Amino acid sequence: MTLDFSAVLTGQFGQMIVDGTLVTLKLALGSWLLAMALALLLVVIRLTNKRLAVFLVSAYVSYHRNVPTLIQLMMWYFAIPTLLPESVQMWVNDFNAEFLFSMCALGLCQAAYFSEDIRSGLRAIPDGQNEASRALGMSYVRSMRSVILPQAIRNALPSLLNHTVLLFKNTSLAMVIGVAELTYVTRDIENQTFRTFEAYLVASVGYLFFSLLLMAAGALLARRFQRAYAR
Repeated sequence: MTLDFSAVLTGQFGQMIVDGTLVTLKLALGSWLLAMALALLLVVIRLTNKRLAVFLVSAYVSYHRNVPTLIQLMMWYFAIPTLLPESVQMWVNDFNAEFLFSMCALGLCQAAYFSEDIRSGLRAIPDGQNEASRALGMSYVRSMRSVILPQAIRNALPSLLNHTVLLFKNTSLAMVIGVAELTYVTRDIENQTFRTFEAYLVASVGYLFFSLLLMAAGALLARRFQRAYAR
């Protein structure tokens, strides 16, 4: 069999790959922002050391780390909308429900991992750092924002990077609820052209490229952190 990559890279199929890649990147970015914002909130809540707060955060983390991401996607798309009023369901459907629900599912799931990464980074910071910042007259919030959390994120950077790459790859699961991301359009192209090897090789190269790009960006960020704290 003769390979013909032009059959999947030109014309309408090439545009489908571009559009699918853009949807993948948008989904990954939106999910990451949601996950990081929620992870920071979970960490702050857990630091209160109140028994109920710690229990609720622990339960949240346990659920999202032990239930398969695919099940969580299906829960958000098929089950949760049934609990919403009909008017809300119609409103969500008008604003690309598949994309919104997949972003919620991926973001909430990844927040559990990010929060544990940041918490591990916090545990690596000596207690004297917090005490010193408070002795300088900083409030608790300012101390966390300016002193503690930046160090925690630096300590947690390798784990955060690994889970960011995992989040990017998990966007492919959104195809099961009809999100037209890269994997979805790749399967569609393969069904129309019967160029199975070419279609999936192009998708594989795309995922590999962006994953390596994320890792390179993480390595660059780590070097900047090292130079900043070496001064």
